[in-house]
Amino acid sequence: MFVIKERFFSIGDDFDVLDEHGTKVFHVDGKVLSVRNKVVIEDASGHEVATLHRHLVALRPTYEIRIGGEKAAEVRKKLLTPFRDKFTIDVPGPDDLEMKGDLLDHEYVIERGGTEVASVSKRWLTIRDTYAVQVTAGVDPLLIIGSVLALDLAMNRDKKKSDDD
Repeated sequence: MFVIKERFFSIGDDFDVLDEHGTKVFHVDGKVLSVRNKVVIEDASGHEVATLHRHLVALRPTYEIRIGGEKAAEVRKKLLTPFRDKFTIDVPGPDDLEMKGDLLDHEYVIERGGTEVASVSKRWLTIRDTYAVQVTAGVDPLLIIGSVLALDLAMNRDKKKSDDD
């Protein structure tokens, strides 16, 4: 299980992703988002292990996740999903994932072929403004964490747009 601070991009702060014991697993550099439109994820010793950036020319919010310099996935909002937002995690090959549930309130699951591979919830924690990400064994936690952060970016962007209207 991993613990992530909610709404980190609204401030642009750096923050740590912790495990269930409170040990730092990853460091997320949120400040680069405003400078290079990119988020950098580092391991506990400060080495870059993944990046996340938004495609500026896309019909719908699309974020690319690179792990170890290689494109690992694109996270994009599904078009025409009545009543609820849904996001697809498009990985190379046939094993795409889907995020569904209450995305805005961080109560959702990530599925591959109808099987849950990760879940996100605020209910598991008593710490304010944080949520937990539970990843099934055998699933790359960086892919899941990157996807969750991409979703946060997209939802925060949508919220800012609606606030500006």
